[in-house]
Amino acid sequence: MRKLLLVVLLLSVLVVPAFAQEELPDFIQHSECSVDLTGETVTIYHFGDISGSYAFITQPLVAGLTDAMAYFNARGGVCGATFVQDNRDTGGDLAQTQAAYDAYSSLEDKPDLVVLYASADAELLREQLAEDEIPALISAGSVAGLYGEDGATNGWVYATNPLYADQIGSFCAYVGANPERYPEPVVGYISWPGAFGESAFTAETIAYCAAQGVTILETPEYFSPAATDISGNVLNLVDAGANILYTNSLASGPFMVAKTVAELGLEDEVQLAGVNWALDTSVGLLSRTALGSDGLPAVNGIVGSLPFLWWTERDQPGIALINEQAAANARSLSSQNIAYLLGWSIVDTYIEMYTQTVNRVGSLDAVDGAAIQETLDTIQYSPLGLYDIDYRGGEIRALPGNRMATMMFLNATGDGVATSGEDAMKVDLPDGTQAFIPVLVPLTGFEDAPDLRPGGADVP
Repeated sequence: MRKLLLVVLLLSVLVVPAFAQEELPDFIQHSECSVDLTGETVTIYHFGDISGSYAFITQPLVAGLTDAMAYFNARGGVCGATFVQDNRDTGGDLAQTQAAYDAYSSLEDKPDLVVLYASADAELLREQLAEDEIPALISAGSVAGLYGEDGATNGWVYATNPLYADQIGSFCAYVGANPERYPEPVVGYISWPGAFGESAFTAETIAYCAAQGVTILETPEYFSPAATDISGNVLNLVDAGANILYTNSLASGPFMVAKTVAELGLEDEVQLAGVNWALDTSVGLLSRTALGSDGLPAVNGIVGSLPFLWWTERDQPGIALINEQAAANARSLSSQNIAYLLGWSIVDTYIEMYTQTVNRVGSLDAVDGAAIQETLDTIQYSPLGLYDIDYRGGEIRALPGNRMATMMFLNATGDGVATSGEDAMKVDLPDGTQAFIPVLVPLTGFEDAPDLRPGGADVP
């Protein structure tokens, strides 16, 4: 049986002293600097929805970027150059996304690289980024944003997660390999409308899942992030034969699906599943107000992708470091999520990427978007050991590494997972509710997700 690393994520982390160190820990190995950049700056430009429906994940992303930049700046930055950041809140409004990009791309010294938050932003800016020769990093991957409308044209947007279409493929492969747990699996796709929510429901994913013995119902159900009653959507899918509900949503999305399943008394009939964001800390915390019949949050047992190391895997030095720094910066449990980890990995990636690029072109002034893209196409690096970066010579635009995991909740003694609300660890909150501590338990090891873009290698 896989050894589970179950470590308590504290609601209010202890503040510990942050001692200045001149050297990075030995496990962080950057390329040796050939050029001294002392006195110069490297700006991380990032923009997206920080105040709208994505705020649960994007605010911790900003926190992770901020904490990581401070940490690395105190230890030499990028070959002596100091990190600074420039970001804008678009509130989820594509018009504001366009305005932010226009402002950045019209700078006299335009960005060498930008960080985006959402699939819709990547799809909006895809052609403009290519025209301006500005690469973009994103932790969201729709086929259209990364590969264009034809699904076969590599652009200037690079995803650090597997494509969402590929993630549902990983899930179907897992289900198909475990028939004793999932006999006669039928998936009902239920999600938000739009680029992100709809990105995993494609002809290719339906065909691939069928080849794994998993049926995806032909008619998906979509609901607004602001919806308060989705019982009709859930019943439509269950009545059509679904015994698995898969959602490509985040934060309140998976919560609403789980809450509705519990309220309808369908917990024993329906397995919940979703994209990697469905296993985020925010989902576990939001679900504290919707308990299942076992007294645990209704999302208990949801299955999805986990394409990076997680907070509880503290035997890994990168995760141990991030836990220490989150405590030093008094980051609460709500910040200890996927996006905070990605903030740290992005900054570490910037260091290696700029070091390699400056070494090649000779100076920071000589770095531009084309030079950064050349580095992205060839770089092989594991930022803080959280995941592996390798775009395979520029052949792909989404990292394929993935594994399956399930969300459970910590027991009261902190040495395992809770089997009911009675033996769960609970923390009283100021609003009168109690927080349950979410724990992600890996179900498989890392392996490449199937390639399910149009014409992809694994499309039947």
